[in-house]
Order: sequence, then C-alpha cells, then structure tokens
Amino acid sequence: MSIVLDLGGLGPADLVAAPCAMSELMASLHILAEPEHHPEAADWTARAAAAGPELRDELSVFAPLWARFRCRLFFPRTVPPRAVPPRVPYVASLDEELAAVEELPEDDFLALVAPGILGTAVQHVPPARELRPGTAAAEDYARRCLRRSYARGELARQLVAAPSELRDRLVAVLRAADTAFFAEDWRTLRPALEDHAREVRRRLTALPQGAPPAEGWGTSAGGTPTSLRSPADVLTELLPTAARVGPGERVRLDKLQIDEVKVAPRPLVLVPSARVWPHLTVKHEHPSCVVVQYPARRATSDGQLTLRDLHDRLMALTSPARMELCRHLLGEPITTSELAARLGSSEPQVSRTLRILRDAGLVRSTRDGKLVRHRLATDVVQRLGQDVLATVSR
Repeated sequence: MSIVLDLGGLGPADLVAAPCAMSELMASLHILAEPEHHPEAADWTARAAAAGPELRDELSVFAPLWARFRCRLFFPRTVPPRAVPPRVPYVASLDEELAAVEELPEDDFLALVAPGILGTAVQHVPPARELRPGTAAAEDYARRCLRRSYARGELARQLVAAPSELRDRLVAVLRAADTAFFAEDWRTLRPALEDHAREVRRRLTALPQGAPPAEGWGTSAGGTPTSLRSPADVLTELLPTAARVGPGERVRLDKLQIDEVKVAPRPLVLVPSARVWPHLTVKHEHPSCVVVQYPARRATSDGQLTLRDLHDRLMALTSPARMELCRHLLGEPITTSELAARLGSSEPQVSRTLRILRDAGLVRSTRDGKLVRHRLATDVVQRLGQDVLATVSR
C-alpha cells in the first residue's frame, strides 16, 4: 500500500522546506499518548510526562487529534514566506501559530478539526456549514465518531455544540504543554531542523558541472540552469522509503493508504521533524498546499526499512536450515568451508544460504587475505522487533 505524489508542474519556487512548531508539538504529543509505539523515545517520554503530570487528563481528552490520523489543524495552512536561497523561510513561533488558531472563524476551525476527530480518510465528513446542532448531518457525524471511540464521540459532540469553546480549550492545553516541556525541547531541536531545511534548499538550487536542469525547471535570464534536482529527486533522497515510479515526476511513499495526489498547482511544504519517527504524514486535503512531515534524518543502519527489506529479513529467518546456520555464525567469524563441515553440507549449498542472509542484511562477510569470514549481524537481528513496529506504524 502506498501514496503516490504526482509532482509534475512544480518548480523550485513551489517547494518549501521549513520546520513547524505546531507540527513538532503534535508529534511530541503523539509520543506521549502512545509511548508503547515509540520505545526509542522512552527517556524523553519519561521526562516530558514528569514535567507536566497535571496535563495528563486534558491531553487524554484531545488525544484523538494527534493519534494515527493527524489533525490538519497542526500543519501549515499557508506557505512560509520565502527567503533568498539557501536560507530557510521564516519559521513562526508556537505563540504566533496558536494566535492564528485563536483567530480562525468557527467554520474554518470546524473544517480543520472535524476530520481529525473522526480519524479516518475513508469516511466522508460533512462541510462545516452542515455541522450545526440538531441537524441530521451533525448527529450522523457524532454517531460515527462515537462508534470509533467514546473519546472521539465526546469531542465530536463538543465541537458541534460549541466550536469556539473547544478551540479555546485546545489552545489552552497546547500553551500549557509548551510551558511544561515543549518550549525547552523546541529551543534544542529547532536549530538542527533549520539546518536540515537549509540543506534541502541547497539541493534544490545546486547544479553540478555539466548537468542539465530537470525538465520543467527554469533557467536564469542569461540561460544558466538554476536547479539540479526536481522535487521528485529531492523527496527520494530525503525519505528512506520513497521511490520514483512510472513516467514523469511521481514518487511512491510507503504508507498504509492507497491514494494518488496531484500536487500542482499547489506548492509542496516539507516539514522536517525530530519527533515524528517512524511516521510519515501526508496532508493534501487543504486547497492551500500539500504538506509532508517526515523524520529529519538520513536512512542509516538504524533508520527506516522499506516494506520489502523487512519482508526479506523476516523470510530469511523462516527456514530452519538458515536459522541453524545463524546459530553457528553467532560466535567468532567463520569461513564457508568450516560452516560446511559443521553442518555436514556442501560449500555451494552453504554459499547460497549465506547469500540469502547477506542480501537481507543479517550476515556480514569480511575478507582476511585469501579467506572470507562470516558473522551474524547481531545488531540487525536485535532491531527486528522495533523494525517491525516502525514499519507497521508508518
């Protein structure tokens, strides 16, 4: 399953990379709400929870807004003002973003929050003008939210009955979370996220010697190419589970959804995050822009696996013969011939088995003169449980 972003028609000015305080706060609140899904953040979770124990009940009330289906309210609704590349566009403070939420008209707040409370893209949410107390549309919407959970049903009831009151209550709890733990966290995280966004802009505007610009990307008044990579190139570099597909500027993102999104003529806003891992969020329902929030780190040995990589690792361990070979590889490095002797097998057969395990990343082989020795990648095997959880969560 995947989301395909069609980036055709976008130019350098149509792609903006910038951190977002509201989005980062939402990612942090998601971890607090579902700590068992984020064992890698256990230390941070303990510190944040201890910093604001009085917030627990109120955060629990609003938890549906930052559950698996993230509420659109927490993502940029306008493109950040652009600065001259490779500088990062202006990054609003959380106070500024919350003030903008407070100024939202009731119908705009309703339209942004109602789908988040329902928590699924599969079911239709009526337009805000139809969600009025006592209307059939509002009652049906509240019933569908209640069927998903009591917390969602209660939030839906309050949203329909008094949108402004729910908005003010939400802003108050977000400000309290900022005071308790997020402000200090954001001061630490923001510089690195801005550096990351600056690097994204650099990639978009750099051109290696002799390379032509990507199709659809401009040239300067003197005819000099102004860009090296199209948005599709940049996304496949940034996101470990992204891949270009088919003709044109199309990128497939590994998600538990099936959708194809035509981005243009809207701009694409990339929101790097330090807390969102392992999730990747695409929000495309708002007419102003398409937003992708993603972990701001490169794919490394402890980064995200593609679904295919995870499948290959798990399948490699389903064979009793391969598992037996892994047991012999757990100690000191061992040669193919010694493995064959221990297992009572032929060297070609052992070589084929080793190749399967090595291709899956479960075995490392190193040359020592004329000999090649093999050893189990114990760090990779130890991570498999977390890799499964991360891939399922994405």
